[in-house]
Amino acid sequence: MGLLRKTSKQTAKLKSLLELAVTRIAVARRPRVARKSIASSDVSQLLALGHLDCALSRTEQVIQEDNMLEVFGIIELYCNRLIEQAVQLDKPQECNEELREAAASIMFAASWCGNLPELLFARTILADKFGNDFAVAAKEGTDIVDPILVWKLSGNTTNMELKKKVTKEIAAENNILVDFSGIPEETEDILVDFSELQEVTDDGNSNVQELIDEMSCQDDMDGSSELEDDHQHSHRTNTSGLESDENVQVITNSDGSDDEIKGQRSRKWWHLGCT
Repeated sequence: MGLLRKTSKQTAKLKSLLELAVTRIAVARRPRVARKSIASSDVSQLLALGHLDCALSRTEQVIQEDNMLEVFGIIELYCNRLIEQAVQLDKPQECNEELREAAASIMFAASWCGNLPELLFARTILADKFGNDFAVAAKEGTDIVDPILVWKLSGNTTNMELKKKVTKEIAAENNILVDFSGIPEETEDILVDFSELQEVTDDGNSNVQELIDEMSCQDDMDGSSELEDDHQHSHRTNTSGLESDENVQVITNSDGSDDEIKGQRSRKWWHLGCT
């Protein structure tokens, strides 16, 4: 009886968490709808102005927002299914395939939807009910997780073909003719590569930024080296107190005394690198 009572409490808590998640989805959906509308309007205006390449780039935002809206719809559907059939969760080994798919999909989405924190707690309860093997398969997006949900959350949704398709749809809605034949092949490659680099940067990989910094650093080194050469050829004598901030020129009298010091403020020429 104690075990059954514990499971019943878990199920009640799970239902409360899923109900909160459904409520939060309704709130999270509104800004997504607004951003998608703005991005779609931008694409339409860019197409009207003939900026096809910029329109394709802006379409990525439309795709991202649309995917998350579809994800919210799928999650809401599965949450309601688990809520309605919560009694069966007391005996997970007897759950039908639809209920198992709903549970696995909620567990998978929990790792991707940080704006729905209730799903993380729900995942813990579901993992305790269905077992570790089920939880591992759900987290990896295998077994019976909804494949559409997996693709919407983790698939490559910014490839050129998809962007062309969505751009054509937006153009058709606004009675705008679109011809992609004018885009050179190399332009398409650049757009795809940029998207891939952006995804790498978003994932926390700083290799792209490091490469940019390295290129900038090399430019500074080249410029600093030239400045150093000029300094060594035109200013052979420096005063020890000013060499860190000025390039100076010393005029020496015939008797060996320093008559005048002329200096011009410049950057610190000896910095051969990037800070």
